[in-house]
Amino acid sequence: MTAIISTAYSRDLGDELRHLRETCTTLGGRSMAAQLGWDPSKVSNIETGKARASDIDLAQYLSLCGKDLDFLQEFGNRYRHAFDLYFAQAPTNLRTLAMVESMAKKIFAYEILAIPGLLQTEAYVRALFVESGNVPLEDVEEGVKRRMQRQCIWQRPYRPECVFYVHELALQMRVGDDKVMEDQYLRLLFNAHILRVVPANVRGIAFHSKCTQFEFAKAPPVAYTEAGLAKVWAQDGPAIAWSRSLFERLDAVALDEEQSKNRLAEYVSGLREDPHDPRTDLA
Repeated sequence: MTAIISTAYSRDLGDELRHLRETCTTLGGRSMAAQLGWDPSKVSNIETGKARASDIDLAQYLSLCGKDLDFLQEFGNRYRHAFDLYFAQAPTNLRTLAMVESMAKKIFAYEILAIPGLLQTEAYVRALFVESGNVPLEDVEEGVKRRMQRQCIWQRPYRPECVFYVHELALQMRVGDDKVMEDQYLRLLFNAHILRVVPANVRGIAFHSKCTQFEFAKAPPVAYTEAGLAKVWAQDGPAIAWSRSLFERLDAVALDEEQSKNRLAEYVSGLREDPHDPRTDLA
């Protein structure tokens, strides 16, 4: 077993091992350690992703969980990259992202063409999946369910401190019909205290990739981005420095809370506007 800086993926796979122990055996952590002849701290450190298990450690652990050689090889192939400071995942893998969001103390996110996932309405998610074509039609409802389940972090007693920077291009990008967009704008208005709009005339920063930075109480910060081909995680010094620099620039060019709220209200009013029946804009 090798002590090393934990990563988002090592904590995810460590938690997967803990889940296997709890579902495939009747052993607690200390009993597991006794069966393996390990110190109890070794089980704890592996299951929390704080230490790298050796190939022999994994074989002993998974064997005690009743897993066969095929399972060991599949898990070992994934675990080999658990402590990489840069790693990519299949776009359909949501486990690590959901776990990171649930553990984060602070979340800073920048979106350019779509509303941030943690602030999307169910109807917006559904329309986005259908119109983008990234999800097979038969899998859309399952995708919507998973996206909405991630938003359970808002029900936590201690919610993460969040700032979502949304380029105005995302507000202009129509997804679904007017009702879908109106409900989505209203959802953003309700969360205006954690949202900053980057005006459409701030064009240069729109060429950056979307990015999210997660900060934790007892773990190093992690930067994250995604594309159609992969989800990408980065944890080394230059990546975090780049991410922080991006959010410093966003903080300098984005509208403040009140200005962002007013800009969102303009989009709601624009949808409700009827040239034959003018209404009062929202305040």
